Amino acid sequence: MAAHRKPRQRPLSGSAGRTAATLALAGAATATAFQGSGHAEPHRGPAQVRAEADRLYREAEVATEKYNGAKEEADEARAALDALRDEAARRTARLNTTRTALGSIATAQYRAGGLDPALQLALSADPDTYLRGAALAERVGDRQAGALTALQRQVTELAQLRTEAAGRLRDLRARQAELRRHKATVQDRIAAAEKLLDRLTAPQRAAYDRPPAPPAPPAPEAPAPTPARTTAPGMPDSRAAQAVSYAYGALGKPYVWGATGPSAFDCSGLTQAAWRSAGVSLPRTTYSQIGAGRRVPRSELAPGDLVFFYSGISHVGLYIGDGKMIHAPRPGAPVRIAPIDQMPWAGATRVG
Repeated sequence: MAAHRKPRQRPLSGSAGRTAATLALAGAATATAFQGSGHAEPHRGPAQVRAEADRLYREAEVATEKYNGAKEEADEARAALDALRDEAARRTARLNTTRTALGSIATAQYRAGGLDPALQLALSADPDTYLRGAALAERVGDRQAGALTALQRQVTELAQLRTEAAGRLRDLRARQAELRRHKATVQDRIAAAEKLLDRLTAPQRAAYDRPPAPPAPPAPEAPAPTPARTTAPGMPDSRAAQAVSYAYGALGKPYVWGATGPSAFDCSGLTQAAWRSAGVSLPRTTYSQIGAGRRVPRSELAPGDLVFFYSGISHVGLYIGDGKMIHAPRPGAPVRIAPIDQMPWAGATRVG
């Protein structure tokens, strides 16, 4: 039986050999590019890392304010839904009471029925007594008709309440889904920023977390009078002083997104808590707080004013005078004093 052998292939030589080698090297280089450098992260220096981390933290703060707004709406929807459910339970109890009363009347009529009213009068041993009873029965019939009308009204109102409650439930679920989306965005941006900052050396990270240096003082000139706060009747300046005092008491406390104190804050949570300590209720988010008072120009700022930053109004602080504010900056940076010119200016509001 003959052995089958694979025919020997002679090596390529000359120009054919050089062409094959060139193609092999090109293929290897292409494979290496796809497997290696195509997925490599670009190298960033310390300054680039800090700038990118700042951008990610700003995006996280934007998402935080959207989360705060969605949470406020979800809380309102939940409270309204609970109130509707409580009212529906009360209406259901009243409806059941009306039904029970009507059932008792119907049972009594069934037991007393069976004879025509004229025949009952003819057979009665005491027609006067019968006639008095018939008049009473007519009044009972009127009350029964009224009870039936009330029953129908109660059924209609209960159906309306249940429809409204179903709408509130849909709204609550939509707000809860929005909460989950914003929460995921916040967590994603913060995690990405922290991953970037882990590339820094310990001194570089310490420099990043350190509060910014105050701006150089301007050349001395004649002192300008401190602008007076204009307040509504019953809203004395002492409230602004109380808000500022609260903010000073919060110095050093950590930034936690979504927090409103007393142990941690985000930026709008701090300003809300400060003014709440003075008896003033502010909205929850930066983009609603800016409309909670009278807009004032930067040149007329007074302690207690709310100062806002970035084009999307995503950051807020409490002005304390001398070009400075107290604010909750970002994760990893506690409540601190900072110059108001360290971020892009968006506007200011005087509460009250």
